[in-house]
Amino acid sequence: MKKLIAIALFIAAFSTKASAQTFSEEDFRANLGKTKTLCDVVTSIKIFNDTLTLINMGANYPNQKYTIAVKGNKITLDWANLKGKTICVTGVYELHKNRPEIVVAQPNQIDVK
Repeated sequence: MKKLIAIALFIAAFSTKASAQTFSEEDFRANLGKTKTLCDVVTSIKIFNDTLTLINMGANYPNQKYTIAVKGNKITLDWANLKGKTICVTGVYELHKNRPEIVVAQPNQIDVK
């Protein structure tokens, strides 16, 4: 009986959809204003000042899938070695100049894989 319960729990754990997903522009636009998590590869980073950094995901600017706008100075990452790494970002889906963007300001909103 214990084996059946363990197997059922194992199957249930891997059969549910993960909360993080890959980017889909249609899904992004359908969920504007909602908090979601996306995971993708960092392709370029532009540091404007100590309170604004833009992370382009999936392709280089201006062809990026979406941008992560890191605002404030609470998030400290190894910016020089972030390119090419997969990160998961949790934040509100927004549009900036009609382009998909997620704004983050807290360290717990970014998870480097």
